[in-house]
Formats: sequence, C-alpha cells, structure tokens
Amino acid sequence: MPISSQTEPASERFIDLSRARRIWAIAAVHGDADRLAALHDAIGARFESGDRLIYLGDLLGGGDVRATMAEALRFRRSVLALPPLYLPEDIVYLRGRQEEMWNKLLQIHFAPKPKELLGWMLERGVEATLRSYGGDPDQAFAAANEGMVALTRWTGRLKAAMQAVPGHHAWFSALRRYAHSGPGGVLFVHAGLDPARPLAEQRDAFWWESGAFARAAAGYDGFSRIVRGFDPAGGGWSENGAILTIDDGCGSGGPLVGVCLGPDGALLDRIEA
Repeated sequence: MPISSQTEPASERFIDLSRARRIWAIAAVHGDADRLAALHDAIGARFESGDRLIYLGDLLGGGDVRATMAEALRFRRSVLALPPLYLPEDIVYLRGRQEEMWNKLLQIHFAPKPKELLGWMLERGVEATLRSYGGDPDQAFAAANEGMVALTRWTGRLKAAMQAVPGHHAWFSALRRYAHSGPGGVLFVHAGLDPARPLAEQRDAFWWESGAFARAAAGYDGFSRIVRGFDPAGGGWSENGAILTIDDGCGSGGPLVGVCLGPDGALLDRIEA
C-alpha cells in the first residue's frame, strides 16, 4: 500500500549541493540515538570548511525518537556555528519512509480506509514515532471506529504534541525528496528510484520503488553516482556500477554508516558507529 504524496513546489523537492567541497552522507538511523551521536563525533572530527551534510531519510522508525531528533538538532547547531557561516540549506534532511508515513498519519482522517492504512503503517515501524508524541495505536483505532470527527480530533492532538517540541515542526517542514551535486555529480535518494522516469516524475518512487533501484546501476540522468541510505531488503552495504547503498542495518543490529564523497561522486571516506 504505497502512500501517494501531494504535489509540492519544485523548490521544496530537492537541494542543489554543487557548491560543496565534499559531502557527508548518513544512512538511515532508525532511532538509534547512541550510534548517531558516535557518528556525529567522528564526522565532526573530520569536517572541513566547504563540506556539506545530508541525512538520507529514516532518522525515525524505532528506538528513542526524541533523543535521536535532539541529537540531530544538536549537531546541526554545531555545524551552523562553524566558520565560514553555514546556511540552513547546507544541512539536508531527506524524507524517508518513516517520515512520509508520519506525515500521512497526521492526515489519516482523510483516508478512505483509515483503519487499514493505520495497520499497514504500524507494521512498518511508525509506532515508535507515534508513541514518542504521546499517541497510542489503540486510541487511533478507537477514533477510527467512531468516525472522521473523532479521528480528526485525535490527529489534531498528535500534531499539537509534535509542534510543542522545539525544532520538530521546522525539521519536518524542511524535509526534501532528493539532493544532487549537479550534472555529472551525485544524486542522493532515500530508498528507491525508477530509472524509467525523470526526476520530476519520481513522486513516491524515492520511498517505495526500492526494487527498481538496481536498474540504475548502468547510470541515470547523467549522474556519476546514485547513493541511497536505506535498503528495505536488508542487503547491507553495496556498490554496483553507478549505484551505492550505504545502509548497513542500523536499527536492526547493524552499524550506522556515514560516507564522504566528492561532488564528482568519488568515495573519499567511510566511517561507522
């Protein structure tokens, strides 16, 4: 049951990192705050002027969501304070499956079959995020049984709880679909990509078309490398032609991986925590 996304302005879909000297990319975290803090320490020790930072989605999806968010925002502040003055768009957060499901959960009162959709999302890890903001699956199902008015009130309380935590609403609002370092450079995505479609028409393929990602090994749209941060099949780190998967199972017992790439796609460094 892939979740369709609403149309959004092109300026909100991606970030251009072509001015970066180097780009640090972080794989799916899945709520493992301790590993994220350790990886941040390692990246911070190697971070140089002109570097950029991108998180490849699924910061959420298990573990301690609030602690993970707090760590991400802490490191963001530390990077923005580095000379020369960094701008907010120099630190990029991609929307992963978990963030997309959370967004749709807040709109579930519009769904034609909310109970079915809720069950589908709970099976895929949204419960940790739901509970972090005081939500309860049983209350959600009860509200769905009562009807749209009750479910609207329930999602309203959930949204208010998220907005009450400093920085969280702004963080969710800043999520992007993809990022790239310009023609011939690197394309960064969350989990999937349909090589048969242009970037402007990928829509939810970035989250749900993971099976088609391997077909980009021969190249896609002139990019020298296509990097993703999550492999739903759990295949681990993988390099194949133009594609690179840096997910090594963080949140499921594996390490959290971070890589440093040149804007031309050259792999300069790999670290894990």
